[in-house]
Amino acid sequence: MSNLYAIILGASSGFGKAVALSLAKEGYHIIGVHMDRAAALAQVEEIKQEITSYGVKAVFFNVNAADETQRKEVVEQIKIELTAHDDAKVQVLLHSLAFGSLKSFISDTHANSVTQKQLEMTLDVMANSLVYWTQDVFFAGLFASGARVLSLTSAGSERNLPMYGAVSAAKSALQSYTRQLAMELAPHKITVNTLRAGVTDTPALRKIPGNDLLIQNALMRNPYHELTKPEHVANVVALLAKQESQWINGSVIAVDGGEDAVDITWWKSDN
Repeated sequence: MSNLYAIILGASSGFGKAVALSLAKEGYHIIGVHMDRAAALAQVEEIKQEITSYGVKAVFFNVNAADETQRKEVVEQIKIELTAHDDAKVQVLLHSLAFGSLKSFISDTHANSVTQKQLEMTLDVMANSLVYWTQDVFFAGLFASGARVLSLTSAGSERNLPMYGAVSAAKSALQSYTRQLAMELAPHKITVNTLRAGVTDTPALRKIPGNDLLIQNALMRNPYHELTKPEHVANVVALLAKQESQWINGSVIAVDGGEDAVDITWWKSDN
């Protein structure tokens, strides 16, 4: 598999980091796209070193993945990287970008409510960019036959929490884009799915107000009484990357240990 690459959007932490390491173990060269300040770059270097310890390449770009100009520059650099290796192609594109506004639509004052700019930014980063990256990689001719396009959604796509409206809308849009892309890319033997992870203790979760209550709720609901780990999601991505998963397409795949299937009222009364 030395001629296959995986592009990880959001590769420096959380789900993106775990998937990058998991696929590196499987023999994929990793192209990581992340946006970190100088203080976090030492951790990025550690991730790159661990990736290369598996005998594969780690090519990282510290850019804003939602910026059109920077996205196109990175795709051009990826094309140059792959062209230098005969038959090299992108087998996996993972969208794991978690940056959005956590403000109420209607707060105590207009000034404290989400703005048009913040709402549009959240949708652009957490949903629209999946379409743009898929388009650019596809039209650059970089996808392998049987490639996988994957993203991360959450139960928040169907449920609302205080100050989560913009992110909830973005997750809903992400799922809609998944179905549309799956339909349009099927003739090219490329599948598109989104993974609905359970509550996971990541840097992104810690930014959500009331995250401690979300964690407690998940621990009660989950049949294992454990939180989902990034490694759980990474293991599923490694499975979906295999050719045997070709018939899984356009789906929202739960990776939560059964957490979302359990009614908390019944669970509390019987346990």
